[in-house]
Amino acid sequence: MIDSHCHLAGQEFIDDLPAVVQRARDAGVARALVILAADEDEEVARVPRVSELWPGVRYAIGVHPHAAQRHAADPEAVANLLAARLAAVPDVRVIGEIGLDYHYDFSPRDVQQQVFRAQLRFARQRGLPVALHVREAEDDTLRILAEEGAGRGLTGVFHCFTGDRGYARRALDLGFHLSIPGIVTFPRAVELRDAVAAIPDDRLLIETDSPYLAPVPYRGKRNEPAFVARTLATVADARGMDPAALGTRLIETFDRFVGDTPPSR
Repeated sequence: MIDSHCHLAGQEFIDDLPAVVQRARDAGVARALVILAADEDEEVARVPRVSELWPGVRYAIGVHPHAAQRHAADPEAVANLLAARLAAVPDVRVIGEIGLDYHYDFSPRDVQQQVFRAQLRFARQRGLPVALHVREAEDDTLRILAEEGAGRGLTGVFHCFTGDRGYARRALDLGFHLSIPGIVTFPRAVELRDAVAAIPDDRLLIETDSPYLAPVPYRGKRNEPAFVARTLATVADARGMDPAALGTRLIETFDRFVGDTPPSR
């Protein structure tokens, strides 16, 4: 299995990270992408411990749309921050999570878009995929991706995808992957399970987004990578597949997505 999006360097896992990692590995989670906030020094400083406990994990780093306002004075300077982090943090394979969030609007929308564009350009220059955070901003996100080079050197994944078949088709047409969270296990997620059935094998990923969005039957609890097994089972059922066979295909897709060798810096 894989967990294509988890926040293991977050403060929520400080006290019991060794046990969390062991449970993940015991559950059969073979690959994981750990998300880092580029402008959170304490989180980035936890990378060595995460890597020591779970050798082989890969990292994504970026400025979340909630934090875009911190860079309002000079959005383009975000590229300098990312470059410094890539030089210091090993095994960064993805720029993210980045994107637009019009649900909370913690940062002004124009600033979110400027910071988003700056990071997309940086990722395209470095040949790195992006992990996208999109909430109530689908049209603007798809438009900006097309304008910034989707299908022309810009690739990535829609993290925590919860849309229907139509939205999935639009994202896939831009050449992006879709990562399915534990929400797919919720009883009312009928449209999402329908969309999951139509995603090509080589564009499908699954995730926990831990510590958030725990799947059934763990709703209300802190999420962790081991729980991705529930997501795998539900996605496999929606696709009429054996979970073990799907798990193997997901590992192959994940490995291609993050690349087999470290990115050039």
